[in-house]
Amino acid sequence: MASKNRGEKSQKLVSLSRRLSLYKPPPHLNNSARRQHGIPKSANPKRAAVLICIFEGNDGELRVILTKRSSQLSSHSVALPGGKREEGDVDDVETALREAKEEIGLDPSLVDVVTVIEPYMTRFHVTVVPVIGILFDKKAFNPTPDASEVESVFDVPPEMFLKNENRREVEDEWMGDKFLCHFFDYQSGEKSYMIWAFTAAILIRVATIFYQRPPAFLERRPTFWNGIPDKDLGKL
Repeated sequence: MASKNRGEKSQKLVSLSRRLSLYKPPPHLNNSARRQHGIPKSANPKRAAVLICIFEGNDGELRVILTKRSSQLSSHSVALPGGKREEGDVDDVETALREAKEEIGLDPSLVDVVTVIEPYMTRFHVTVVPVIGILFDKKAFNPTPDASEVESVFDVPPEMFLKNENRREVEDEWMGDKFLCHFFDYQSGEKSYMIWAFTAAILIRVATIFYQRPPAFLERRPTFWNGIPDKDLGKL
């Protein structure tokens, strides 16, 4: 699955890449029957993919690339590079890489894709697939954001999504399913960013996989993200 990049590679990233390549989603988080429940058979399921692009910072710390969406878009928030699958896309990996190239100018040849984790389903029945890739040569990437979609490109340490610092939560509910929505504040120079909701949830999961430990707070995620609520499983 990985592409070959030139130059000496960080041993930390090489080790992470090898470990992630062995990742298998837990069955209870990767149940296709759950994700299809309640969707009409005649419907054309919507699918999207996001890229979790990891590189090593100057201090040796892992970093993940994020974007601040353009004010021209209805959702002017922080997001992972990615978008809806197009007819010509071969798979979810191609969707994620294509979208990252279009949105921030990230050349797909620079990214070593190592794994695809369990899909998430939004409340609007869109299946979102997180694709994890390693950017070994960060210096080769010069962000060129598409102004119509992206206001700025920045990066954060994924470990922050396991900590209880600069975090708050709000209880939410969807069709009787109560859950916590997490908000993480991040300061980069003079700019402040808030990473929350769906993007924060994916990054909490990614950080849990990376560092092999749970977050230092109660996550209480909505069960519909992985299909139908747990209380309805017996009806299948």
